[in-house]
Amino acid sequence: MNSVVLIGRLTRDPELKYTSSQRAYCQFTLAVDKGLSKDKKMEFENSGRNTADFIRIIVWGPQAENCSRFLKKGRQCAINGSITTGSYKDSDGKTVYTTDVTANRVEFLEWGDRNDFSNSNNQNQNSYQRSDSNSGNNRSNDYNNSPNSFNSGNFDDFGDSNDDFEPFDSDESIPF
Repeated sequence: MNSVVLIGRLTRDPELKYTSSQRAYCQFTLAVDKGLSKDKKMEFENSGRNTADFIRIIVWGPQAENCSRFLKKGRQCAINGSITTGSYKDSDGKTVYTTDVTANRVEFLEWGDRNDFSNSNNQNQNSYQRSDSNSGNNRSNDYNNSPNSFNSGNFDDFGDSNDDFEPFDSDESIPF
């Protein structure tokens, strides 16, 4: 099984290119923290070693175009994909081996500038309005047109009250 899941931050803006058959592909490098303890991290930093791995990512098709539009240097994303190896001859004729991750799925974990995200989130906390007719279509259009106005406020997805839940008086009333 060749499966990779990564979470990290972009080290540079993505590069969008097209093949000769006009298929989009996007390349960027993801810095993935090694998850070191505080002491080990200080040891690595003091000895000049990296505390993160820098992994080249390749994304294909419409998802590549979305990555190019919405991802920027420093933004965090999650990648689900597979390892791809290859090789080429450099200008000196030496064989160079490569290891990349080909992304099957890219999740944008941050939208916009980190400071702008928290500010717009606070400003738009009450901007979500539900319409009884075509509410699904309205929500979809709102999110597609303005990703920075996503509201992570406290919504009760299952109704307006918790009246159905009552505390247990004793352990004897638990059915298991």
